[in-house]
Amino acid sequence: MSSESEIPKPDQEGEDESSKSASKKAAKKEAAKQEKLRRRQEAALAAAAASSLSIEEDPLAANYGNIPLQDLQSKVEADLKAWTQVGDLTHELKEKEVLIRGRAQTTRAVGKNMAFVVVREKGFTVQCVVTARPDVVSKQMVKFAAGLSRESIVDIHGVVSVPSIAIKGTTQQVEIQVSKLYCVDKAMPTLPINIEDASRSEKEIEEALEAGEQLVRVNQDTRLNYRVLDFRTSANQGIFRIQCQVCNIFRQFLLSEDFVEIHTPKLIAGSSEGGSAVFKLDYKGQAACLAQSPQLHKQMAICGDFGRVFEIGPVFRAEDSYTHRHLCEFTGLDVEMEIKQHYTEVMDIVDHLFVTMFDHLNKKCSKYLEAVGRQYPFEPLKYLPKTLRLRFEEGVQMLKEAGVEIDPYGDLNTESERKLGQLVLEKYGTEFYILHRYPLAVRPFYTMPCYDDPKYSNSFDVFIRGEEIISGAQRVHVPEFLVERAQACGIDVSTISTYIDSFRYGAPPHGGFGAGLERVVMLFCGLNNIRKTSLFPRDPLRIAP
Repeated sequence: MSSESEIPKPDQEGEDESSKSASKKAAKKEAAKQEKLRRRQEAALAAAAASSLSIEEDPLAANYGNIPLQDLQSKVEADLKAWTQVGDLTHELKEKEVLIRGRAQTTRAVGKNMAFVVVREKGFTVQCVVTARPDVVSKQMVKFAAGLSRESIVDIHGVVSVPSIAIKGTTQQVEIQVSKLYCVDKAMPTLPINIEDASRSEKEIEEALEAGEQLVRVNQDTRLNYRVLDFRTSANQGIFRIQCQVCNIFRQFLLSEDFVEIHTPKLIAGSSEGGSAVFKLDYKGQAACLAQSPQLHKQMAICGDFGRVFEIGPVFRAEDSYTHRHLCEFTGLDVEMEIKQHYTEVMDIVDHLFVTMFDHLNKKCSKYLEAVGRQYPFEPLKYLPKTLRLRFEEGVQMLKEAGVEIDPYGDLNTESERKLGQLVLEKYGTEFYILHRYPLAVRPFYTMPCYDDPKYSNSFDVFIRGEEIISGAQRVHVPEFLVERAQACGIDVSTISTYIDSFRYGAPPHGGFGAGLERVVMLFCGLNNIRKTSLFPRDPLRIAP
């Protein structure tokens, strides 16, 4: 979802209407489901309270139990070196004593003398074995471990062991022989969704159906309604840690290229992109709206002699788009820079930045990519060391040769973009490429026309797996021409007067681009819906949680 102006594609209208109707029905059904679940949870809590009995006196009671609140109120400073993360539990720690904290993902009793507790932390899991032993672990402790409610927070002391047979169902191939076990915080006895159910792949569910077994499928609306629980799956832990690295590389690369990070206002007086797709609001009696992009202000920063700037921040679009790739609020990755001679200088930054990013993700985030792939299988992104660049006219010609009729001065719709992506992959062996010199009529008012043909512009889009992730261009920096272009696009010039005035004081030629963080992650990971890569999605039907 780029920061540049984006006109809904013609083939989205049918998708929007059907998705809207389906989403409303799903929302109504989900509301009834939530109310039923709330009543079940209240009943479960009441039953748990009613059945609470005094613990039989146990000489080893100090080795387990619920930690009192007063002990959790930061009474004693901790030695953090004493703690081990679940993801760091490997064969090298065999016979070492460790202390871990995580969630009780599953518990299972094996008679009265043994229980298994699978503990999860940040998507990594380890099997903990509680075995009755004289002077260490009592039968009451085994019973306590087996009775832990799923997703409760627990602290476990024990010794690492390496079983002779591979452990199924956990990421770590070691076990912990438990000597002490404490519950830090109890989860409700009945959860709205089980993490085990939410972690299943479609392939697992389909294979179970073929075998005559019915497995729970957690649909998207349910996941988003209970997003805090949904976050706990290994796939989601991977997705959002990958997203973190996308921002990290974006920032670090641009800083190394002499860019300055800026923070532009999100409350503005008029539309930053043109059109009516803005969230309007009252600003102390004045008409205002939420910024559709940092476009105007990042250009003003260039006029203020910053030379090269970037921003990572929220972007708001009021479009009624109910597609798999549109949101009403997303995180923009925006760049603006002086141009010395040609707008290809901006494309050079795009090329180097994203190839560096993809290389880093593949090298440094392999564990997270594997976690995502287990639930949402995908093929690694194919890209070239030097990013392919095609002119818009070349793309149109490729489509025509494939039997797709395209208006040479119109925009590409979603179907055409996907088809072109397929053709480019077949011909050039890449799923990441740049298409430039777009028709001027489909670009924002501030886009510079081509010197040799005013029907085209010094602009570009960038695609991953046949879907657009970036829009960019050289900007119009001559104020008189900017006024002319704004009026031609139906924009009230008075609402952007301070923007236009900033070019009256002398402005260097410049250009830039905008990308949507969620869309970049979605397409890099081969996911089918942008809501999977948005922490708390905001679309036309959702503004909670």
